[in-house]
Amino acid sequence: MSGKTITRAQLGEAVYQEVGLSRNESADLLETVLNEISGALSRGEAVKISSFGSFSIRQKGQRIGRNPKTGEEVPILPRKVLVFRPSQVLKSRINHRKPAGAG
Repeated sequence: MSGKTITRAQLGEAVYQEVGLSRNESADLLETVLNEISGALSRGEAVKISSFGSFSIRQKGQRIGRNPKTGEEVPILPRKVLVFRPSQVLKSRINHRKPAGAG
């Protein structure tokens, strides 16, 4: 792994380069998309992006955990966790293979 991270500003710049909107409009578009995704997730809705993947919220129940330093048992409270499942297209792209059905 290269350890490189893409930032929100770099995503906005990529939209600017590809779409041809102004930099401010590109940043606003990115913000709108991210707000729509996070809003849907916070309402408990799943978000599916074709050829990319799906985001969903999973409820985890309460359980007993263990402090690794002391060995003491501690309760872990119920919580919601964000789950991302990549599409087969994305998995294939990451592994440098053509997706199934691609000519």
